[in-house]
Amino acid sequence: MALVADDGRDRAEQLLLLTERLTALIAEETRRIEARLPPLEGAEAEEKNRLANAYRLELARIKQEPSLISSAPADMLNALRQRTVKLHEALARHETELGAIKLITEGLVHAMADEVARQRSAGGAYGARGAIEAPVGPIPTVLDRSA
Repeated sequence: MALVADDGRDRAEQLLLLTERLTALIAEETRRIEARLPPLEGAEAEEKNRLANAYRLELARIKQEPSLISSAPADMLNALRQRTVKLHEALARHETELGAIKLITEGLVHAMADEVARQRSAGGAYGARGAIEAPVGPIPTVLDRSA
């Protein structure tokens, strides 16, 4: 979804609002992650995705055609630059938190897989012919705090 603007000032105003709202949503999601709550969901998550796509598309359009925003007042362009810096700071913090979640999640998955492999390789029982027989059917796995 591209912005529909009358002139550079209008486009800059819309970008300011879009950048501000996107920064707020990303900061809120980061706060939720830090508080060990689920990330944004529902309408807020959809809004964040929609705004991020609109922001990306609009920046690509402006890069291709700088005249779309060049007629905006200098103070408005400076405000847009400042809010863009805040957005990038919020994104960097968000990326750090997501990286931590990814690291923890991967560690848990590896620990569970190692425990399942350890329990399954514990060996079978001796059968009627005196040899160790492989288990038949599903093998139960117990995961507890010691896993």
